[in-house]
Amino acid sequence: MQGRTEFAMNLLTDPWLPIRFRDGHVKTCSIVSIIDETAIEIVLPRADFKGAAYQLLIGVLQTCMAPSDRRAWKHFFHSPPNQDQFQSALDNIAHAFNTTGSGPKFMQDFEELDVKNPTPIAALLIDSPGENGIKNNTDFFVKRNRVNAMSWNMANLALFTLQINAPAGGQGIRTGLRGGGPLTTLVMPVTDDASLWKRLWLNVINRREWRYYDPDFHSSGVFPWLGPTKVSDKKSAEIYQSDVHDLHMYWAMPRRIRMEPREEVRLCDISGASSTLVIHEYRTKNQGNNYSGTWSHPLTPYKWDPKKPTEDHLSLKGQPGGINYKLWDILTLTHSDDSIGQSAATVVGHFGTICDEFGDHEVPRLWTFGYDMDNMKPRGWYSIELPLFNLSGIDQTELLHSIKELQKLAADILFYTRSQLKAAWFESPANAKGDMTFIDTVYWQKTESCFFTAVDQLIQQVSSASSYNLDPEQSQVFLRALQVTALGLFDEQAFADLGDQRSMKKKVLARKALNKSVYASKTVRDFRLAMQIVSASESQATGGTA
Repeated sequence: MQGRTEFAMNLLTDPWLPIRFRDGHVKTCSIVSIIDETAIEIVLPRADFKGAAYQLLIGVLQTCMAPSDRRAWKHFFHSPPNQDQFQSALDNIAHAFNTTGSGPKFMQDFEELDVKNPTPIAALLIDSPGENGIKNNTDFFVKRNRVNAMSWNMANLALFTLQINAPAGGQGIRTGLRGGGPLTTLVMPVTDDASLWKRLWLNVINRREWRYYDPDFHSSGVFPWLGPTKVSDKKSAEIYQSDVHDLHMYWAMPRRIRMEPREEVRLCDISGASSTLVIHEYRTKNQGNNYSGTWSHPLTPYKWDPKKPTEDHLSLKGQPGGINYKLWDILTLTHSDDSIGQSAATVVGHFGTICDEFGDHEVPRLWTFGYDMDNMKPRGWYSIELPLFNLSGIDQTELLHSIKELQKLAADILFYTRSQLKAAWFESPANAKGDMTFIDTVYWQKTESCFFTAVDQLIQQVSSASSYNLDPEQSQVFLRALQVTALGLFDEQAFADLGDQRSMKKKVLARKALNKSVYASKTVRDFRLAMQIVSASESQATGGTA
């Protein structure tokens, strides 16, 4: 059988979610199965789909089950609702999650979008080559024609993934509410075998910690596809956070898309599974919902210029070199100092209000992920887990200033290392071109453990001695680790090829300059003075070895 389908499929009632259970088997389930305490993980063929599926499920829970206060949050964390309770909550919003049939469709435009030329379904994938890539034959690594059909469930995940990450796409093609390719931060249990329910519920915010008021679940102010798109062909068509319910942030829909499912038996090009409902193409128009101004999406950290408080707050994005501890403070700390110009995701701040639920060895981790986008071109996908700490009773503003000192020291020593490697490699270092991010990546990875050891010691210092500084011995250990790493990295890179006598002289001089910088630069002297570090010998600053 082949043809257009008219029957309704619904993301809240039909099975579409592949879940791994504690005994190892994987089953495609309906959303109700997330309350099963033996369900432990979502299993999907693409990393960006998995990140999107988590956000979709968290959005569902936040929308229909937001706990009234901390006590209610704790109750559901330890005891998920029974099936009748959960199904009743889902029924309140199920009308908004139809994906086929008549009426509004999940994440699809309210109108039919009558266009001449439909778009191949592969274009929903953020990493698919664009029109210029195909025209100019530059699709070297991610090939065209690799996806010609998607099953119903994979196509809807692709659609949701695009809507929440929507990168720049040309004139009138709107970016996502958080900008193109935002980073997402989710609180995750410390153990890998924790239930899926706990993984999700850790990221649900109780109403008292969030600007939550009673929503109208039949309004496009919550679910934008329930009403006509605010076509953004004029400047007055921008949508601001004050124009909609805050739940809208989970369901923002910048792209105008209508999918065309067909009843047809074939394999899905994403999952490889057989499907009887597939999608080959979709219709799209530009000038969709144009989100503007400052937003505070609960799952994303933000930065802004504190000297220009009226300018928009910008979501943190992926960048070349990946995610590392130089970003850890903005990803994890909440504070009251507006002059710093950064804030962790609301969900991370909410964890700070319930972190006393966990012992020192049970504190969850922070899962951070997202695309690194160059306008409409994805340069990579990053996913990393970073530690969280129990900061109950600690002034996070004071702690933030101390941690920034550690990060600044590390960043400055990396700068010295990179500069002297250029001096060792090039005749004109100031004019040298090329990508040096591989040096940064190695450096941040090699010094990560000493940084988090220092943070742990700093938190212990605050708790035991009410001091927001490391003691001199701890400070010396941290500084020494950075110095040894910098000089070791230089030696690995600069002396891998000894070259001729002239090039060897350049390398030796660069090594001597680096040694002086990491032991006697103003940054290092200021850090040692602030931490009251007493050096056994200053002679290293004039050319000694590490």
